[in-house]
Amino acid sequence: MAGLTRRRFLASAASLAAGGTAAGFAARASGQSFVDGAGLPGPYATPQWPLTDVGISPAVEQAIEKGLQYLGKRLREDGSIGSGGYPRNIAVASLAGMSFIASGSTPGRGPWGEHVTRCLDFVLTAATPDGMIIEPSSASYGPMYGHGFSTLFLAEVFGMSPDTQVRQALTRAVRLIVAAQNDEGGWRYKPASADADVSVTVCQFMALRAARNAGVGVPAVMINQAIDYIKRCQNPDGGFMYTLQQGGPSAFPRSAAAVTALFAAGLHDDKAVAAGLDYLVHNAPKSASSDHESRYFYAQYYMAQAMWHAGADVFRQWYAAASDFLVAQQRQDGSWQGDICPEYCAAMATLALQMPNNYLPIFQR
Repeated sequence: MAGLTRRRFLASAASLAAGGTAAGFAARASGQSFVDGAGLPGPYATPQWPLTDVGISPAVEQAIEKGLQYLGKRLREDGSIGSGGYPRNIAVASLAGMSFIASGSTPGRGPWGEHVTRCLDFVLTAATPDGMIIEPSSASYGPMYGHGFSTLFLAEVFGMSPDTQVRQALTRAVRLIVAAQNDEGGWRYKPASADADVSVTVCQFMALRAARNAGVGVPAVMINQAIDYIKRCQNPDGGFMYTLQQGGPSAFPRSAAAVTALFAAGLHDDKAVAAGLDYLVHNAPKSASSDHESRYFYAQYYMAQAMWHAGADVFRQWYAAASDFLVAQQRQDGSWQGDICPEYCAAMATLALQMPNNYLPIFQR
């Protein structure tokens, strides 16, 4: 990726992570090539870089614990969570469940094992015979988002703690995603949508990738068609448009998501990944109060994964600035302020902060 140095990348990534507050971040970066494509492991391979080198400071550990405690207090007895316009939201419950797992707990085991179980029970209760995972009392105009994150959660649970009921629900959920893929190769808000958008498509793709990793069969042709759709959504500037049918400009949050999906597909040395990273370098928002604020925690969630796949040195230095910013923005009760609802922001933030734990299979390189 000609012209893209680690120094230049980190200087821009620091803006996303810390809003300009981590001046020493870029200064610590070397001038070596950011990604050369040589020797990079495929997705979900045995980690080939020293994960222990990416430390979590005591301050970050405290922020993670406060965030998990906030989620634990907000979790209802039936495993539902969410507030405002997103009560009992199935996606938020799934993201919260994954955040508890990212701390090292599994259903019924570990400090947050009971909470994982409650999230899982809520998702399983919402799993319908036709495969859709939906909570009718909190249904939205875009049920495939909730379905995608819930399928991802089930795949992560099943990959770490095999269970017949989880496998059955996961298998049905995967079949629905496969059946809902449209002629463009992607997905949209509803299962019967004729068109697609890159954000929903990434959500479904990551769910399918996690399911395959957990041993649930997914037709290779579906994976390839989804990858092709995501790549066709790339603009000449390296970022990603929202839909193929409407075209339009690139945006940072969905571009971070698209790059993460391409990394997860194993395309580490693909030109689309190099161009996407270059776009992220030049378009990192300067702070959470920028015009990207409405998708800020979504961007943090996917940016953390993209940097994780990009390599140890890059992730280590990006994480230092990102964690500094998230710690500084955490509220006294352990939550974060942003779009959707505080529970969603807390789940996304704690997932990003816990990336070095390397517990969730979908995050493993």
